[in-house]
Amino acid sequence: MRVITGTAKGHRLKAPKGLGTRPMLDRVKEALFSVLEGYGPIRGRVLDLYAGTGALGIECLSRGASWADFVEYKAHVCQIIRENLEHTRLADRARVFQMPVERFLHRQGPHEKYDIIIMDPPYADPAIEATICAVHDADLLKDTGLLVVGHSPRVELDDRYQRFHRRKFRRLGDSCFSIYDLATDDAADRSGETHDQSVLPSTDG
Repeated sequence: MRVITGTAKGHRLKAPKGLGTRPMLDRVKEALFSVLEGYGPIRGRVLDLYAGTGALGIECLSRGASWADFVEYKAHVCQIIRENLEHTRLADRARVFQMPVERFLHRQGPHEKYDIIIMDPPYADPAIEATICAVHDADLLKDTGLLVVGHSPRVELDDRYQRFHRRKFRRLGDSCFSIYDLATDDAADRSGETHDQSVLPSTDG
């Protein structure tokens, strides 16, 4: 894994051994950030849920995000995120929370909202839709923000979860991502105009 572009371009990132953490492949990450930057430069605050190696949040920081919070419940994986942040010289603009995503989303007290929320849960996670709804109910996304969901092609997500409205869907080989925003009622009525689904060819083999 490497940082694709920005201030930390080319830095290689550590990953935990074994199959417990499944980082997003570089070619999928490249496609994701190409879509995200189509909405404008990456700025503001980022939340990386199920952070794993921290690669997605670190990519956001490298490209211009001002701050990133990383949520990961395994202690040794959190240490790898911290090491990756130090290696990329981005540690002063980040915080790592060692806790389950559910606990982070249900924390009490005032919280700053995020411009981008990324959730790339374990592959084919059966709780993925419940987590999307929990993110919505936690009210952590700015009105102009984007929610990115990484998922298996065998996981069919809805176009609408309460106010979350899917704007983009991409599939690359055996990986997918969906991008949601907070829809107004008018945008929901025009969902057929704004929803874009594409399948990108796999480069495997």
